[in-house]
Amino acid sequence: MKRPSEKMGDILVWLGLGEAEKGGREACHPGGHGHVHGVIDPSVATSTRGLLAVRWSFLILLLTASLQMAVVVKSGSTALFADMVHNLGDAATALPLWIAFRLARRGATPRFTFGYGRVEDLAGVVIVLFILASAVVAGVGALHRLLYPAPLHGLLMVGAAGLLGFVGNEAVAILRIRTGRLINSAALMADGYHARADGLTSLAVVLGALGVWLGFPLADPVAALLITLILLGIVWQSGKTIFTHILDGVDRTVVEEIRHAASHVPGIEDVVSVRARWMGHRLVAELDVEVSVEKTVGEASAVADAFEKELKGHLPAMDSAHIRIRPSSPVCL
Repeated sequence: MKRPSEKMGDILVWLGLGEAEKGGREACHPGGHGHVHGVIDPSVATSTRGLLAVRWSFLILLLTASLQMAVVVKSGSTALFADMVHNLGDAATALPLWIAFRLARRGATPRFTFGYGRVEDLAGVVIVLFILASAVVAGVGALHRLLYPAPLHGLLMVGAAGLLGFVGNEAVAILRIRTGRLINSAALMADGYHARADGLTSLAVVLGALGVWLGFPLADPVAALLITLILLGIVWQSGKTIFTHILDGVDRTVVEEIRHAASHVPGIEDVVSVRARWMGHRLVAELDVEVSVEKTVGEASAVADAFEKELKGHLPAMDSAHIRIRPSSPVCL
């Protein structure tokens, strides 16, 4: 039987708090070597933050949806049912994100030489499908109530449950967006903006209850239809972000920043080509640069090292840059 201190340790590890210290020790002395003192390795730090955000989001949304479910049973509100289903779907997205961040921590293998970062983008696809499923369920429920109206009970209780949904989703949105920006995770940021929109859809529940109180009984299913339309909009926006990453797309500013970083490195005469892509929340690049034909191999290697260092200063998400040095063509007089 575990001692109380061991049980508390298990709880901290599950919440992502107990792993940070362990990760820091291993990163500072990987395999007993290395010269990184007092700094947690970025791969460990970002994964720990991601896992922490996912786990707390799951707990908050599960609690919110559970409380709303009790109100749905008593009130029969279609709008609140749509919001509750949506929040349950949001809680379910914690599973693919948790798997993605877990796999990302494993690093490269002889078979997966780039590591498992791409799994994070696949998790984003699963999340988009969860949102779409929530929209379909909410839409079907709303149309059914429009065709077969039924009385709504406990208007004050329904309004309070809608406000609860707004507060819970906004808390999750802040947590996920801030963490996603911190670790440059498209999947986590997309899910964060989704949670923020969910908070607004929860306010639609309040408006529906208010409409019924004012004498418009169809206000509740109309609010549920509004929630459905908002969800479909989220599917479109989040889907574009995730599939851009999967197709190796990057924002134009990333390429511009890479070329700007090259201008700060003495010895680089031209950046011939730039190829960059996201591997989960990490950026990798393949670059061809020209240096003077008169430079020795050692001098050219020093230029490449300086360029890579400059890149990581300009783009903190840059995980690795494969830099090919090419001699510049001599000018013929």
